[in-house]
Amino acid sequence: MTLRRSRDVPVLVGAAREGDPRAVARLISLVEDGDEALPRIAAALAPHTGRAAVIGLTGSPGVGKSTTTNELVAAFRKAGRRVGVLAVDPSSPFTGGAILGDRVRMQDHATDAGVYIRSMSSRGHLGGLSAATPQAARVLDGAGCDPVVVETVGVGQAEVEIAGLADTTVVLLAPGMGDSVQAAKAGVLEIADVFVVNKADRDGADATYRDIQGMIGLGERAPGQWRPRVVRCVAARGEGIDELVEAIDAHRAYLHDSGELAARRVRRAEAEVEAIALGTLRARMKDLRRGDALGTLARDVAEGRTDPYAAADALLAQLG
Repeated sequence: MTLRRSRDVPVLVGAAREGDPRAVARLISLVEDGDEALPRIAAALAPHTGRAAVIGLTGSPGVGKSTTTNELVAAFRKAGRRVGVLAVDPSSPFTGGAILGDRVRMQDHATDAGVYIRSMSSRGHLGGLSAATPQAARVLDGAGCDPVVVETVGVGQAEVEIAGLADTTVVLLAPGMGDSVQAAKAGVLEIADVFVVNKADRDGADATYRDIQGMIGLGERAPGQWRPRVVRCVAARGEGIDELVEAIDAHRAYLHDSGELAARRVRRAEAEVEAIALGTLRARMKDLRRGDALGTLARDVAEGRTDPYAAADALLAQLG
């Protein structure tokens, strides 16, 4: 059986560790499909994970995330680093399909054995990522990629899930994003470790830069706490990318020296464990829906014989 169709976890993980892109692709496919081999995959990868810097890129549609990712990959490869990229594209709410156009935009690295690019459909998952992204990042980490770059779906103000996955979160902006009040709003701007004002050759770039600096100045931080960097880029021409890499590396050093890296990874692990536990509970709930228990409890609530909290407690007792 070829690696492309194999479900032999030790063989796949061993091949992925040796840089075989087919093995990496197969592991991520098993992750995306929620295959029954997933716990064994996670167990086999665990000793090899925790080494990669996970960099999240997010921002509104059209700010140049894919172009910036492409240039970042080139910069990391120039430094001799093996790079993994997870590019999440939106899925259609009608057909469930996705164009997965980020792979098209990153053709410069298509033949580079030191770069692994995986386009993923969000499959309707909210927050800017797909549900499988954290485990897919773990596969790339275990396969020896460092860094792992995660590019989110084009997001609005409230999609901040990337901050729970990434060690360093880069928020891209472009001229015309809005006035200074918009820049001060809570939401995605609050998660940035590094801001990028992309398309900095356009009118309004200086105003955007000042607005973001003003917003950062309003924030309260303890002595020694990281102050978000603001970098100007014209990613389409490769301008400002070296400064962006420098800012990312500086944040990485801060995380390591302050102990914040370990704290962030514990929080990430908490979120992963909770998500897996909730997924298991949802699966058990589906099993209960096939029986009479939920319907009986629902009728008791509707007819006033019990309250919804007591019914929920009764349902949870049956899950045990």
